[in-house]
Amino acid sequence: MPGLFDWLISFPEAHPELRLELLGGLLLAAVLGGAIGWEREYSQKPAGLRTNILICMAATLLTDLSAQVAAASTTADPGRIAAQIVTGVGFLGAGTIIRAQGGVTGLTTAATLWIVAGIGMAIGFGAVMEAVGTTLLVLVTLIPLRRLEERMERHRAAEDVSTASEPR
Repeated sequence: MPGLFDWLISFPEAHPELRLELLGGLLLAAVLGGAIGWEREYSQKPAGLRTNILICMAATLLTDLSAQVAAASTTADPGRIAAQIVTGVGFLGAGTIIRAQGGVTGLTTAATLWIVAGIGMAIGFGAVMEAVGTTLLVLVTLIPLRRLEERMERHRAAEDVSTASEPR
């Protein structure tokens, strides 16, 4: 009687329509998008864990489908769907940018959505190492640089207070 391991090994052969590389890519997209989404969630930003995972996975799936359509046709352009991903995510990002109290907020969130889509597209085109490397760079940009930025803002605020208290 075959065991679970034998069944798992024979499953892809029994179901050739199951594309394990696409499933693996979607899983990787969930992990990489989730890593960035976790940081955004932890920082209490509007587009958090689920949003970043979904955008990264959608970009992976749509890019893979685009490459499949192009491979099956002599006239299809794989860049057409990719261009629409960039446009659609740009629209989502624009919705996160708010102008209030004389300042603009949400630019980093919008940029994060855009780069997460790019990471998903890289996975969809098979550029896995580029996607992983980009994710690491994004996390370095978001985590340590946020602390540096906060320190700079406190310094500026202290200078503003000291300048305002000087006699004219």
